[in-house]
Amino acid sequence: MVRESSVDIAAPCEAVFDVVHDYNVRLEWDTLLSHASIVDGSHEAAVGVRTLCIGRGHNVAGFGMETVYISFDRPSAAAVRMTRGPWFIAQFAASIRHIAVGSGSRVIYKFNITGRPKLLGPIVCVIFQRETRKRLEALKRYVEIHSAS
Repeated sequence: MVRESSVDIAAPCEAVFDVVHDYNVRLEWDTLLSHASIVDGSHEAAVGVRTLCIGRGHNVAGFGMETVYISFDRPSAAAVRMTRGPWFIAQFAASIRHIAVGSGSRVIYKFNITGRPKLLGPIVCVIFQRETRKRLEALKRYVEIHSAS
């Protein structure tokens, strides 16, 4: 199931893109995660780099997902696909685009998720969509506070 969420942020695309893909600050804003790291020895996100993210909160606590960057075009877009994940997700892929809007930017996050078994798909999708909206609002708050200082 493909879903999309977006948010406008009062900061340039470059600043927002850098925050999203900086695993040293990821946990300062990402409301979904208790752990986020690059796992293949790389020092920064790029095509082919593998990451591990582990959820927090009552819906996803302790469930981990390993992804690989399949696209990375600073400051406009990046995409990942799951290489290993929790038992209830068969497939996952996501992209994030950054579009200049006035002096700020619009972040558009699109994901495709398939549940395992398939009947879990709609439930997993609704949960992930809700969490994605929270994450984007948290990203907005974080970037706008930190870009103002």
